[in-house]
Amino acid sequence: MSASTVTPAPARDHTGPLRRLYFLRFAFAAVWAVLLFASAGALNPLSATLLVIYPLFDVACAVLDIRSAKANRGPVRGLYANVALSALTTAGLVAAAASGIPAVLRVWGAWAVTAGVVQLTVGALRRRRGMAGQWPMILSGAISTLAGASFAAQAGKENASLSALAGYAFLGGVFFLVSALRLGRSGRAERIGG
Repeated sequence: MSASTVTPAPARDHTGPLRRLYFLRFAFAAVWAVLLFASAGALNPLSATLLVIYPLFDVACAVLDIRSAKANRGPVRGLYANVALSALTTAGLVAAAASGIPAVLRVWGAWAVTAGVVQLTVGALRRRRGMAGQWPMILSGAISTLAGASFAAQAGKENASLSALAGYAFLGGVFFLVSALRLGRSGRAERIGG
């Protein structure tokens, strides 16, 4: 979710790369969530590494999205914003990991809120109607914004844990999966109708 790439609506025959990217993002989020959940009780080398890897993966996915969007003459400003946010988050998480779980939750929360707002804005203003695969991503942006505020609130609690981040990432992955499936259905309908 917070690590959701803001993807421009693809041209009619170019949903394949976007679908593959969404499937990849789902698989990554699922594996990442399981690994983080297993180590969520403490900030150790494994959990710290996982925390830094997640936004780096988001940067890589956004770069792939930018290339695809440029090839399809789609808007890319939101994608560049996503790259910048995820890169800043990576640096923030490196620093926060040395300070403890509350600091990590604050950085992750800020990322979730800002990425969610970007995703919502781009989704609401620029998505073409009828692009079935994009509605789950718009909903994901809304959830990301709310979850980010929740993470910041959790940072002030005594028993702060990273487990909520694992659940959040998995849910974000599910949104990517739903989007990929809907894009596939939409693409088949266009081929049959076209």
